[in-house]
Amino acid sequence: MIDISKTGSFVLGDRAVKRLGYGAMQLAGPGVFGPPKDHDGALAVLREAVASGVNHIDTSDFYGPHVTNRLIREALHPYRSDLAIVTKIGAKRGTDGSWAPAFSAQELTSAVHDNLRNLGLDVLDVVNLRLMFDIHGPAEGPITEPLTVLAELQRNGLVRHIGLSNATPRQIEQGRRIAPIVCVQNQYNVAHRDDDALINALGRDGIAYVPFFPLGGFTPLQSTALGDVAEGLGATPMQVALAWLLQRSPNILLIPGTSSVGHLRDNLAAAELKLPSDAITVLDRIAADKRDLSAGNPSAIKPRS
Repeated sequence: MIDISKTGSFVLGDRAVKRLGYGAMQLAGPGVFGPPKDHDGALAVLREAVASGVNHIDTSDFYGPHVTNRLIREALHPYRSDLAIVTKIGAKRGTDGSWAPAFSAQELTSAVHDNLRNLGLDVLDVVNLRLMFDIHGPAEGPITEPLTVLAELQRNGLVRHIGLSNATPRQIEQGRRIAPIVCVQNQYNVAHRDDDALINALGRDGIAYVPFFPLGGFTPLQSTALGDVAEGLGATPMQVALAWLLQRSPNILLIPGTSSVGHLRDNLAAAELKLPSDAITVLDRIAADKRDLSAGNPSAIKPRS
């Protein structure tokens, strides 16, 4: 059996969690909207994750909406004492599956209560405030009012810890003046490395960084270099991408998602993949080459063999 404890652990709020967790977003229907195609299969994935040692699950009540949280409750409640369930608020879904900001005090308060009810909890371990100034990535915008609402819910005993998602360094700095921030959840992967300096700074302060979309998410990463490294190591590109993240910094906590037990096991197997230095060198070039191409540097364009 795969031993995910080999990846070590990092503090998330008031507990140490294993660095390889699980993200529940893909358990909802297509476009993270509606029920899953295979209800029993979704329950099996959640139970397999926990049985494999995962003790950090990422979710939100706007996945579905309400779908993933209800699946988590059906599959795992009553929860193991060491299981950290991290959710997020700050967005809502339209009847057409669209995403929209939900930053008013009433919307944020209702979202916390929705998460509590659908997860079957009296208090939420960690709640990330999902910033929606740009749905595609971090963008500056005011966060004082919504974060103050979340901090008040924390003082009222409904939330233990607070994190930020889709946040800029300036917003994180501002947020830490309002409430302790225990984690930051942004897009980051071998080809998308805008947060390199931020990860290092958070690590020095003992704050977890939780990257999403390790292979690009809705627009999957296409990389010959990643594929070549994976083939040379007898691994999948996802396993290599996850292993690279694990070796990137000890404060990185992973939440790869899937709706398949087989893919879940493949992802967890990244815990046992140690990338050699030459492979890391090749992988580190992916982001640099992408930047060169964006800047119009023709030397970054490599002929096909």
